[in-house]
Amino acid sequence: MSFKVYINGKLYDKEDAKISVYDHGLLYGDGVFEGIRSYNGKVFRLREHLDRLWNSAKAIWLQIPMSKDEMAKAIEDTLRVNGISDGYIRVIVTRGVGSLGLDPNHCHDPQVIIITDHIALYPPEIYEKGLEIITVSTLRNHPAALSPRIKSLNYLNNILAKIEGLQAGCIEAMMLNHKGEVAECTGDNLFLVRSGRLLTPPIEAGILEGVTRQAVIDLARESGREVLEIPLTKHDVYIADECFLTGTAAEVVPVVKVDSRIIG
Repeated sequence: MSFKVYINGKLYDKEDAKISVYDHGLLYGDGVFEGIRSYNGKVFRLREHLDRLWNSAKAIWLQIPMSKDEMAKAIEDTLRVNGISDGYIRVIVTRGVGSLGLDPNHCHDPQVIIITDHIALYPPEIYEKGLEIITVSTLRNHPAALSPRIKSLNYLNNILAKIEGLQAGCIEAMMLNHKGEVAECTGDNLFLVRSGRLLTPPIEAGILEGVTRQAVIDLARESGREVLEIPLTKHDVYIADECFLTGTAAEVVPVVKVDSRIIG
């Protein structure tokens, strides 16, 4: 059975789920998105994901044509129709159909798309044996140019860093910011453990405010572990006792080697 895809209030077989080639989401990456997980029929931190989606849209002057409650219901309905209990949800909002020019004032009818499916970002052995990553030369976007806190449809910054890592034989890579500090990986936030404390780059380092990142911080603090959101350098990574990555698609994955240095 083909999964159904939600587009603007209607469900389509995924083979028939289409938008216009004049949509500025396609022409210019003009739009926002969220990746969300469902576990045992319950959407993980849905409210936090929707808050971030709305914040991203507000930052680029994009009006989402429905309420958060309506979006939540549409997500849950699409999961139910597709019979997915444990799965991955991709919510996309595009600027809509416009002209071939940049002017967003010529766009109309923002497209709301909800895809529910399954995802396996890394093979199972990675979660058992750990990742080897490298630091790439591609810097994370400067916050004064395009804020990394906006989860936009333009992911070229991450993709170029991903390609650089893949060419070096690593399926994930660590990115620095314009100050030379550790920012995040191409699709995941980064954590270190040193002397029993949990360390992670602050929002100001130019990172996405990861929902899974915040869940880890909340759980660590609830357990009594000290969590520091502080600027980190490559040296901090090299001398860490442990390193792991977090993300909606990746979940929590251990890192065992960075730039050929064994962690721990």
